[in-house]
Amino acid sequence: MHFLVPEGIDDPRRPSGGNVYDRRVSDGLRALGWSVHEHAVAGQWTQPDAAARSAVGAALARVPEGGLVLVDGLIASVVPEVLEPAADRLRLVVLLHMPRDEAREFAALSAASAIVATSDWTRQWVLDHYALPKDRVYVVRPGADVADLAAGSPSGGRLLCVGAITRTKRPDVLLDALAMVVGPAWRCDFVGALDLEAEFADGLRRQAKELGLADRVCFTGPLTGVELERAYAAADVLVLASQAETYGMVVTEALARGLPVVATEVGGVPEALGYTGDGCRPGLLVAPDDPQALAQALRRWLGDPLERDRLRVAARARRLTLSDWSQTSRELSDVLSEVGG
Repeated sequence: MHFLVPEGIDDPRRPSGGNVYDRRVSDGLRALGWSVHEHAVAGQWTQPDAAARSAVGAALARVPEGGLVLVDGLIASVVPEVLEPAADRLRLVVLLHMPRDEAREFAALSAASAIVATSDWTRQWVLDHYALPKDRVYVVRPGADVADLAAGSPSGGRLLCVGAITRTKRPDVLLDALAMVVGPAWRCDFVGALDLEAEFADGLRRQAKELGLADRVCFTGPLTGVELERAYAAADVLVLASQAETYGMVVTEALARGLPVVATEVGGVPEALGYTGDGCRPGLLVAPDDPQALAQALRRWLGDPLERDRLRVAARARRLTLSDWSQTSRELSDVLSEVGG
């Protein structure tokens, strides 16, 4: 199997759910006995220039006739003119992390033998927006590595937000919400790349200062490995204010440590949050772009010890039901085997 991925998926300065997913399934497929040939394609995805499009074409040209090719959706969605001719000689599978809702993406997906969505929400979105056969669109959700339980503090005041500092993650909304949370002692760490939208990140620092929060929030930059583990271990709750998420891997990463989640009810987030066996949510969901609603949920978390205990119990129960990455790899292997015939 040949796997086309954006260059830099292992760059610790650019951690993302899509990059983690690509790396974990690539390694997982190898563990299952697949011969995986990775082709890291350089380019400004999602706005490729001629050189980037040429690089995709060259990578596909190296695949033998009838070869099976998995293409990361970040690449596939913007190069239909490259995929369409290749579809005549190759079996193309698009791994779609985030749909773009544009005609070029529809053309690219139409050229594929199969599309793998990373959540039920994404699959339904694709079927609602594009005239594609249902039997060509599969779901393979991300896995999660169950980790040591976060100890948690009595006050619940150690808040953690994990995600690149970009407009779609809406850290500005979270800052506005935090400014309304008066009284209880709390601190919020924002963990994520600061240079993807550097001007926006600079504005957030000014916003925090103007709101009087400069000594209660910290922008750490991206963390990986042991440093990220420490951030989760020190936290009480994950807070996610995103405007859009196709799944939200940070949600299951938090649940894998028994951390409850306060998040916006967007995209695949409710799916990732899930329920315990007795039907309890291990967190609180609020409307997006609504700092008042988010502030109310945070005040509920910080101000009610019984509510914190209830949510912690639910998060620890949900932790035991999470699927791991080996399950993700097995499900993707089944899709590839079916397409490969």
